[in-house]
Order: sequence, then C-alpha cells, then structure tokens
Amino acid sequence: MLDPHLIAAVGGLLVGLLLTVFGGGGSVLATPWLLYAVGVADVHIAIGTSAAAVAVNAATGLAVQARAGRVKWPCASVFAIAGLAGSLLGAHLGKQVDGTHLVKWFAVAMIAIAVSMVIPRKSEGDPTVHLQPAMVLKLAPVGFLAGLAAGFFGIGGGFLIAPGLMASTGMTLANAAASSLVSVTLFGGATSASYAASGQIDWGLFAGLVAGGAGGAILGAPVSRWLAQRIVLARLGFAVFVVAVAVYILLR
Repeated sequence: MLDPHLIAAVGGLLVGLLLTVFGGGGSVLATPWLLYAVGVADVHIAIGTSAAAVAVNAATGLAVQARAGRVKWPCASVFAIAGLAGSLLGAHLGKQVDGTHLVKWFAVAMIAIAVSMVIPRKSEGDPTVHLQPAMVLKLAPVGFLAGLAAGFFGIGGGFLIAPGLMASTGMTLANAAASSLVSVTLFGGATSASYAASGQIDWGLFAGLVAGGAGGAILGAPVSRWLAQRIVLARLGFAVFVVAVAVYILLR
C-alpha cells in the first residue's frame, strides 16, 4: 500500500498544476483528494489540512505577483481585512457542522466554482485604480462574505474574490487575480489556524500537499504554454471534471 504522504504529494502536484494553468479552482480538489485518495476519515481534518496548504501555495504565488507589480495593495488589503472576520466565523461554523453534512455542502460549492470557471470575464478595467472612500463601502461587505465562504468550506475563495475586487473597484482582471492572493493567503491562514487550534490538521499530509504543489507550479509553466491556444476548451474540461467529483461526493 502506498504511503499516504506520497499520495498527498501527488494530490498537491495536481492541485499546483491546475492552479498554475487555470489561475484558480484547483485548490477545491485538495479536500476530496485527502478524503477519497489518501483516506482521511475526518472531514474536518481534511478541510483544515487543505486550507493550510492553500495558504502556503497562495503566499508563494503572491510573492511572484508582488514582484511583478500587479497587486493593488490598498484595495486588496481592505478586502482581505474585512474578509478575515468572515473567514474566522466561517471556520467556526464549519467545525460545528457534522462532517457528513459538511462534505455535501462542499460538493455544492464545488459545482458553483466549476460554473464560475466557464463564465467569460471582461479583461477591461482601470490598471491605475486607486482606493477611494466609496470603494471601501463596497469592498468591506463583499470581502466579509467571501471570507465567510472560504472559512466555512476551507477553500481559497479566489472564484469569489477576483470578481468581487473587479466589481468593487473597476480594476483589471490581471490585477484582480493577483490582488486576490492577498485574501486567499489571509483567509487560508485564518481558517487553518482555527482548525489547528482544534487539533484538526494533519501536518504530515500538509507537508506532502505543499511539496507536491511546488512541483505542480513548476510543471504548470510549460503546460500553460502548450495549452495557450486551447485554454477555453481545457478550462471547460476541468470544470466538467470538478462537477463529476462533486456528483460523486453527493451520491456517496
């Protein structure tokens, strides 16, 4: 029988590859992988462990995007700080829900993420956007709700964060995708800290996911170039796969 930490690393490789190629959505597969491939029996441990790994992977991506100057720090910070309270509340609520019911809700969230992946998004926007007082009134509530969902399900929440940033500030898709990593890192860190405080993180499997994710990110660069002319079809195929996994969870 294969070592569970090795299986976790393979899952991390897959998640890291998908995140690099598609820019989001891949992290939602981490929890099902831990549950059904690795064999983690406790849903809450699977969610807590995957949230911790998502935070580390997002922080790595954030460092890259920050060096490239794509992160709109003032806007991203308001969104993330507002969402921090939401993520802590979401994690607390998630831990109160029976694992059998929580995993079903997680499957529903997977379907929502898959749908969001195939919705066309406008790339137009203001690349020079600056934080204005009126924006705070939009960023804060949207950030709180995104954090609540991220904390409850133990996911990065990028599928909510990037559109939320664009709608609240008018920034470009490229800036929103980069800036969303501030929130993904903070939400994942807060969620995993909440689960860690309850002893619901398997640190060995966490290490496997992170190590595999680093390899997936490296492998993802040439794959992205190869898929450049097929990205719409590839994204649709990935979305269908995520829905298939969600249906499998719902029917178990």
